[in-house]
Amino acid sequence: MSESSFQDDVLNELGDDKLTEIAGLLGTDVGAARETVAETVGAMTGGLQEKADADDDDGVEVRQAFAEVAQPPLEGVATLGGLGGLLSGGMMAGVLAKVSKPVANAVSKKTGIPAATVSRVIELLIPVLLAVFAKRAAAGKGAGAGAATAGGAPASAPGAAPAEGGNLGDLLGQILGGGKK
Repeated sequence: MSESSFQDDVLNELGDDKLTEIAGLLGTDVGAARETVAETVGAMTGGLQEKADADDDDGVEVRQAFAEVAQPPLEGVATLGGLGGLLSGGMMAGVLAKVSKPVANAVSKKTGIPAATVSRVIELLIPVLLAVFAKRAAAGKGAGAGAATAGGAPASAPGAAPAEGGNLGDLLGQILGGGKK
């Protein structure tokens, strides 16, 4: 249910206009577009979780990107049309772009939709995914999720990266909608 909740958040963030645009791109109806988006989002979040769990350079990059997304925007910047969200999405946008090709290929194999078409859908989804990541990270912080690290030590300053200790696993679970599998 956690993953579908993330997928639901993405679908809600997309709205009817973007879903209709995606349906046109896919040459199908909105219901089929919704299923394709859900499949694609599931594959992307699974790929991100897998990379985040890896003990290599890709894993470090994904963990840093999630930590960056979780940081609050600079004071006063949020009033400039959400510029803070764009700033915090920089590294994550790059990470999403890196996982997009393998995800497009996997979704293509599963659905029969050409990989190039799935790639175009992913291009439309990346800004939406960034928005949902930022909203989920902000909601978790507002709910007191950042009050202490997994070791029980108090969290440091509000802009502290949650990449230390077990707190990153909590962050990934909070943003992606589930813990480790």
